[in-house]
Amino acid sequence: MTQLSSVALMAWSGLTLAAVVPGVMRLVRRSPLWERISMPPGAALPLLVLLHTWAVLGGPAGLTPTAGPLVTEPPLLAGAVLFWVPVVARTRHRLSDPGRCLYLFLAAPLLDLPAVGVIATGHSAEGIAMIVGMLPLSVTAAGVTWSWVRREERLAAASDALALPAPGGEPRLP
Repeated sequence: MTQLSSVALMAWSGLTLAAVVPGVMRLVRRSPLWERISMPPGAALPLLVLLHTWAVLGGPAGLTPTAGPLVTEPPLLAGAVLFWVPVVARTRHRLSDPGRCLYLFLAAPLLDLPAVGVIATGHSAEGIAMIVGMLPLSVTAAGVTWSWVRREERLAAASDALALPAPGGEPRLP
């Protein structure tokens, strides 16, 4: 039963970072709080990776107190909020569409590395549960990319429709 609870805890932790936090933030994305706590994405991503590594591998390495998740989860959640602000909220640090794609696609494997470390220590079920729990991050990255591509296609089609006729009076063919 202990193994099942540790697997569920790892899956829930990954799902919280990858789906719950951004989902809640999306509901309140217009809050003025985001502008106050916003930080550059170049700092938010490494911060989350370090906090996640500490939370996941700190216990086996002896770097976390005996209270474990009670100590590591609050800073990890705060780091997750700071990570998602440039993606979800409209702040001075908001990423462009290509920036959001790169940011999310870069984050996915970096956040999976601690789970690979858990698998390497002999806890494969827990590590795989963490990786599966983090899959919504990759799905979000793919969704952001798809949305960006569709928006670019619509803009290109609209600009073609508004294009002036070619010199000589002949309209341009699409």
